[in-house]
Amino acid sequence: MSFTAEKRKRIKNYLMEKIFKKSDNYIIKAVSTFEVSKTSIYKYLSELEKENKIVKTEDHKYKLVNTIADMYKFNLKDEKLEEDKVYEQTLEKHVSGFSKNVVKIWEYSFMEMFNNVIDHSEANNVYVYIGQNALYTWVNIRDDGIGIFEKISRYYKYNDLDEAILGLFKGKLTTDKENHSGEGIFFTSRVMDHFGAISSNKVFTQDNTMDELCDLEGTGFEKYKDKKGTLIVMALSNDSPQTLKEVFDMYSSVEGGFTVTKVPMKHVCDSGYPVSRSQAKRLYFGFENFETVILDFSGVDDIGQGFAHELFYVFKRKHPNIDLKCINTNKNIEKMIRHVTE
Repeated sequence: MSFTAEKRKRIKNYLMEKIFKKSDNYIIKAVSTFEVSKTSIYKYLSELEKENKIVKTEDHKYKLVNTIADMYKFNLKDEKLEEDKVYEQTLEKHVSGFSKNVVKIWEYSFMEMFNNVIDHSEANNVYVYIGQNALYTWVNIRDDGIGIFEKISRYYKYNDLDEAILGLFKGKLTTDKENHSGEGIFFTSRVMDHFGAISSNKVFTQDNTMDELCDLEGTGFEKYKDKKGTLIVMALSNDSPQTLKEVFDMYSSVEGGFTVTKVPMKHVCDSGYPVSRSQAKRLYFGFENFETVILDFSGVDDIGQGFAHELFYVFKRKHPNIDLKCINTNKNIEKMIRHVTE
């Protein structure tokens, strides 16, 4: 049976994605997913080998071939760095052949993240690593400065780093309001397929709209334990259909302003069970900058009465025009919200 070029491409991309993520039994799954024979799947694997997109390892498994692995070092003290010039020097040549939307995403994301290093990091050096294979391009930007979470925590006098991280990823949080809007890291984390910020032994990751905040141990980033500065990790599919405009529109008003934010409620406290008024007050710090705040209760089973009353009654009375939109709630949470508002 002869397949269309589009279906052949989808099958090959599926196989490479599974290989890249080290998935188990992907050959059987491919047979079922595409309703093809094992022989056909092995044929496509052979073709990918000949195209130098995958290679067999010593244990007879496959891995994707990295076609680019570039490292750059810049001295922030000795050089007058400009983010657009650094982009042209490092990443531009590796993505210029991709579709216009992918190029725009990389232009925006790289320049926003590199400018943060220039303006905020207080670092001596910054390192840029660029990797690429047949599926993805990824960029790591690492500095040896104060560390993004530590700087936010000190500036806003947060009690701990987790609060600083949560505040940062609400958006519009910056230590330099005169020159920065605080939007860059928010939008970059959402436009990328994979995004991570590693600093002060903490890891925040955003992966296809799913987020996670955790300690460094057991994440694969252990070599950065106790290291100064910040590591930003970004990865994007080489043929991503997403556009910057789609992401901006998700969090913007009709007039185009950044008016919507989304908050992962499971990170409000270590236990995942927010109970106190103080936790609510720390949570809604900065909410007044938005018209709509989406509260994502994924991973939260319950909330305390004090927390709920402070957020959904006290805050709402003071800010009636701000829409608190709850998603992924269960019956316990919905019952508590009704209890404090009715």
